[in-house]
Amino acid sequence: MIELLSIDLSNFCSKECDFCYNHSNKEGNVAWTPAEVIGFASDCIANGVKAVSLGGGEPLEYDGVFEIIAQLQPLAYLSLTTNGLPLEDSNVWGQLIQHTPDKIHITIHHPNEVQEVERVKRQIRRLAATSIKPGVNLLVANDQIEYCRNVYQQLLEYLSPSHIILVPHRFSKTPTPKQMAYIADGQPFQSASCLLGCKPPTNFVSVSWDKKVNFCSYAGGKQPMESLTYQGIIDALDRIKFQTCAILI
Repeated sequence: MIELLSIDLSNFCSKECDFCYNHSNKEGNVAWTPAEVIGFASDCIANGVKAVSLGGGEPLEYDGVFEIIAQLQPLAYLSLTTNGLPLEDSNVWGQLIQHTPDKIHITIHHPNEVQEVERVKRQIRRLAATSIKPGVNLLVANDQIEYCRNVYQQLLEYLSPSHIILVPHRFSKTPTPKQMAYIADGQPFQSASCLLGCKPPTNFVSVSWDKKVNFCSYAGGKQPMESLTYQGIIDALDRIKFQTCAILI
């Protein structure tokens, strides 16, 4: 049974990171209408999905994201992953306070850049003063281990380890499990379930910006949904021959 659903709203993002798994860029495309997202996610929730995560692209640059939040948050646990830059816009912040997801994860892409780290720390403190739970996705590249270790320790001043996710860099510069443990100083930490071995999850599904499905956001071979419903997901998953993202490296 699918309990966790991730939906990429677009592959538009003004930050345009060259390592983005979604290949998001400033000319990115949008395939979902807000009504489609709301109808699709609502049907999935009615069929047992307990938590919905909105990503991208940059979800806070998607027109209609606050309409989606307003409709879905009462139905299931709703989270959002952002690079944090739109949170600097007072208009975006104002709408966010009116239409609050349960949780926002802000991604630190460059732990070696003090300005980015300080911005995210400031945004965490600001979110902590609201009803929205803050979290951080810390991107870990194998040539940034000491920077990541330092940033991780800084984040522990504001967040518990359960709200910091160490995200292995794909498809290059991927750290080893030992390096990830070093960042957390040998203490328990949160990371991708595939850290020790690749296999399809049993209760999670990723839906890409172009309405295709796979068990993992990174895996190739995504299959299109014939209908924007829970059954559409199930039918698409039945057509997938799961392959590790390592073949894409």
